[in-house]
Amino acid sequence: MNVREKREITGLNGNSSSDLGVCGWILVCLSFLIFLMTFPLSSFLCFEIVMEYQRAVIFRLGHIRKGGPKGPGIYFILPCIDEVVTVDMRTVSFDIPPQEILTKDSVTVLVDGVVYYRVQNAILSVTKVAFADSATRLLAQTTLRNVLGTKSLSQILSDREEIAHSMQITLDEATDDWGIKVERVEIKDVKLPIQLQRAMAAEAEATREARAKVIAAEGERNSSLALKEAALVITESPAALQLRYLQTLTTIAAEKNSTIVFPLPLDMLQSFTGTKR
Repeated sequence: MNVREKREITGLNGNSSSDLGVCGWILVCLSFLIFLMTFPLSSFLCFEIVMEYQRAVIFRLGHIRKGGPKGPGIYFILPCIDEVVTVDMRTVSFDIPPQEILTKDSVTVLVDGVVYYRVQNAILSVTKVAFADSATRLLAQTTLRNVLGTKSLSQILSDREEIAHSMQITLDEATDDWGIKVERVEIKDVKLPIQLQRAMAAEAEATREARAKVIAAEGERNSSLALKEAALVITESPAALQLRYLQTLTTIAAEKNSTIVFPLPLDMLQSFTGTKR
């Protein structure tokens, strides 16, 4: 809890007893007298239990009681003059409905998300905003449209974490006065128009085909260079040519086929290469 929140709570609670006035104190005394007269039946109405994850904000004649929120545990209220508002302090999540957003590069997309928040100041969440949950939901929808409207389609698709973090900071600053802490924001899905999906798929396919042709051309080039180097080596060494010839014959003979091979004499091959043994 920061200094500003402490000052606001002090301002809400500081004069709660003195602001009751004479009539207020008379009503308090009458209410306490009724409690004593109807005891122990009144104990079922005057004692309340607050769970570990809850806090109770008590208003006495419209003023917040001193001491701040009550709980967890049991607390006492006076009949007729005390009103109790119970606040859930657990983290709450809700889905942002799909929002139709026009991006910076004039593309219409549908984007949805999820927000996680919790109440960190029970008094502010009761006194500063009428319906904290619905107000946070509407603010999240507006923030999603405002933030994504400044981004291009490529940024939305690639920078989801950065966009979610920017939304979390914006929402947290806006809901700080309501006593709400926005813990996390996530972008769930980005739906593109059908025509745009087809165009992007065609572009990706063309890119892959072009890359495949480049890779194939590079492979042919490397294969040609390797074949050229092998030919030079065989030309310089007649023994290597003979060994390669014999290896080829062995490979052909090992296969189960009906082809008959008539090998040429090695001397005839040497006449083609222009070398002597």
